[in-house]
Amino acid sequence: MILLCTPHDLAEGQSRGFKAAGLNLFLVRRQGRVYAYRNRCPHREIPLGYDAEHYLDASGRLLQCAHHGALFLIETGECIQGPCLGDGLEALACREDEQGIWLTPPDDAQG
Repeated sequence: MILLCTPHDLAEGQSRGFKAAGLNLFLVRRQGRVYAYRNRCPHREIPLGYDAEHYLDASGRLLQCAHHGALFLIETGECIQGPCLGDGLEALACREDEQGIWLTPPDDAQG
């Protein structure tokens, strides 16, 4: 398990990028739950966002690829609009406790 941040470092409705265990990933908190995804759009295998804190669309209800505007459900990572319609983001295992938000690196992670 890798500590990514403390719980108060990811507020409700916020997203934040990280690099850990050789992974480029991001977290997003929605309705009190934390979701972790590999920061890679399935359309062209490029990062979703241009910076470490902007992965959400203007409404804050969907994830959005900054490169071509594809929209993804926060809860599942499924693409619901754009060139990768029906495809999805790669979810990563994480858990939260009072000390922090922890990543369980996938088997293909380095480090």
